[in-house]
Amino acid sequence: MSDDLRFDVHQGIATITLNRPKALNAFSDPMLIDWASALRDCQSNDAVRAVVLTGAGRAFCAGGDMKSMRGWATADNAALALKDYLTTFVHPVARAVEALDKPYLVAVNGAATGAGMDMTLYGDIRFAAKSARFAETYIKVGLVAGDGGAWLLPRLVGITRALEMLWTGDFIDAVEAERIGLVSRVVDDEQLMSTTYEFAERLVTGPQRAIRLMKRSLYQSLGSDMQTALETVSSHMGALVGTADHSEAVSAFLEKRPPKFTDT
Repeated sequence: MSDDLRFDVHQGIATITLNRPKALNAFSDPMLIDWASALRDCQSNDAVRAVVLTGAGRAFCAGGDMKSMRGWATADNAALALKDYLTTFVHPVARAVEALDKPYLVAVNGAATGAGMDMTLYGDIRFAAKSARFAETYIKVGLVAGDGGAWLLPRLVGITRALEMLWTGDFIDAVEAERIGLVSRVVDDEQLMSTTYEFAERLVTGPQRAIRLMKRSLYQSLGSDMQTALETVSSHMGALVGTADHSEAVSAFLEKRPPKFTDT
């Protein structure tokens, strides 16, 4: 791993920290390469049961580095230069997130702008510090949301509000982000990481196969009709009914005690 990203695993929780605080955690090539690699490791490592993403310092992520943008604009073939950059460095992070069927929690500290905001949208659940601010700032540099925002944002807040954010580039604060469903919970800055980890710990001790199939079922249903979704979930239910975790949960319920899950 480069110095631009920190990655560690402790008691089932993997933490990915964007680590360019002096640059407000704007992307660098090493950061993006390591980010995608860390996500792939999380998917393949059975010791990882939940993933937390956050930023170091006073911002979550400023997105693309403006110096790189100037380089693309002056390149002999600017269109291909930018497309190659997105394909080679940025989009692998999005694809690695899509392949991750474990809980992916985002703790937003400070500003999340442009591609940095887009990257928060890939989280299954977003927690925000009161200092957090969000803006889709692509319009301010004459570009479109190129890191998944145009696909993800309307699914979270609706087309009308998504277009308002994309067309204006205006900031919204954490309270407004919670009101429109962009984040799940807003907490005091000093409580952000403890709140996020407390939630992650609940997931770590839960029935892992059910948690992962629940996530798959939900995301698969977004691109299918109800009949297909029902067929899919019936298969998932069939896969889970014979597990030790299901048997333990039923026994614990009948015996009025907390369950102890062991399946991975």
